[in-house]
Amino acid sequence: MKYLLSFLLGTFLLFGFTTNTSSTLKLALLKYSGGGDWYANPTALPNLADFCNKNLGTDFESDYATVEVGSAELFNYPFVHMTGHGNVVFSDAEAENMRIYLMGGGFLHIDDNFGMDKFVRVAMKQVFPELDFVELPFNHPVYKQKFEFKNGLPKIHKHDDKPAQGFGLIWQDRVVCYYSYESDLGDGWEDFEVHKDPEEKRRQALQMGANLVQYAFEQ
Repeated sequence: MKYLLSFLLGTFLLFGFTTNTSSTLKLALLKYSGGGDWYANPTALPNLADFCNKNLGTDFESDYATVEVGSAELFNYPFVHMTGHGNVVFSDAEAENMRIYLMGGGFLHIDDNFGMDKFVRVAMKQVFPELDFVELPFNHPVYKQKFEFKNGLPKIHKHDDKPAQGFGLIWQDRVVCYYSYESDLGDGWEDFEVHKDPEEKRRQALQMGANLVQYAFEQ
């Protein structure tokens, strides 16, 4: 929470606009260039917001925001979700904007919707050239929030049939970016009619998403 408060205050001081500091907040979806479908899973964030409101006592609006990588509006949202299947391209200015956002207390969740891994790793290397993604151990606090995942990130969809892995970019002892790979949490957050996932899988995906939100706001 201390990082969230400093994040919101720093945003106001740096940019001079009114931040989203009311009792109601929005989750945000990241819009990026390169041709990848950043807009995938349109029902995912509304369902995650509703799940968090019911289980964490948050007050998110169901209607999420869409923010561009290089926009000052990025700093209005402490939790930003990124997804897609394909190419990701950050300009130098966009990479610097994302770096300032994350260093200032923001949190980015990247969810590989299948096919974006080799692209998003390059893009995030622009943001933090000095950092590499590291796999977080199963006893990491992100897996021990409201819901406990003793075996780490849950596997929601088959994809390449590899184990689900949760990676982090760690800056000054803080996970500023969590990358869910070979899991597809966002598909599990979507309406049942979209993917027809078993209820157990949908529940696991939403619980892990809630853990990410709680972790982002409380670390």
